[in-house]
Amino acid sequence: MKSFTVSKLMLVVAFAAVALPGSVFADSSVAGSVSFTGEAPAAKPVKMNADPACKSAHSGPVMDNSVVVNSNNTLKNVFVYVKEGVTGEYPAPAEVVKLDQKGCWYEPHVFGIQVGQQLEISNSDATLHNVNAKAKANRPFNIAQPVQNMKSKKKFSKPEVMVSVKCNVHPWMQSYAGVVEHPFFAVTDATGAFSIEGLPAGDYVLEAWHEELGTQTQNITVAEGAAATADFSFSAQ
Repeated sequence: MKSFTVSKLMLVVAFAAVALPGSVFADSSVAGSVSFTGEAPAAKPVKMNADPACKSAHSGPVMDNSVVVNSNNTLKNVFVYVKEGVTGEYPAPAEVVKLDQKGCWYEPHVFGIQVGQQLEISNSDATLHNVNAKAKANRPFNIAQPVQNMKSKKKFSKPEVMVSVKCNVHPWMQSYAGVVEHPFFAVTDATGAFSIEGLPAGDYVLEAWHEELGTQTQNITVAEGAAATADFSFSAQ
């Protein structure tokens, strides 16, 4: 009976090690920031006078957001993703990615989405918009949304960094979608920071993309269960 109890206990311990790999083999992550050096370009006001519905949606001037330098000299809206090194398959998540047209402005300006993941495009404005996705690897689409609160759903079938999305009715409206085959991507926030969680240990190529300042890559190595750091720096052109 004693031998049976010991064997049973060993079996339970072994099962726990398999069932709970995070306690021994935890996923890794990479985080960092994207800094900006040089003189920040002067923000230019967007002229929305051509459409009263657009102008009336804002109490003050709306500034161009192609290059947004944060107060701590970092960049917002930089798409950071693992470009090389990811192995295995990552099915598209059930979570829906949302792109809204609000105040004649795309929200968000830059976003990431997985191949096969649902994209829901909404028109929150009481004016006509059209959504012109100028994809190259994927099938491009150009849909009209003339009715307020209208929604359309789309999916991308191939990876593509980046897909430009514009409104031909309001040419200042611009958004960018980073389409990847895995969930290891992020967009820098108002502090210039980004964080990519759940990344398996390994060697990778990380890329930072900015619509005006180009791209930068760096090689990184993440250890099992550890948090790696990767920082980028763009300069004024």
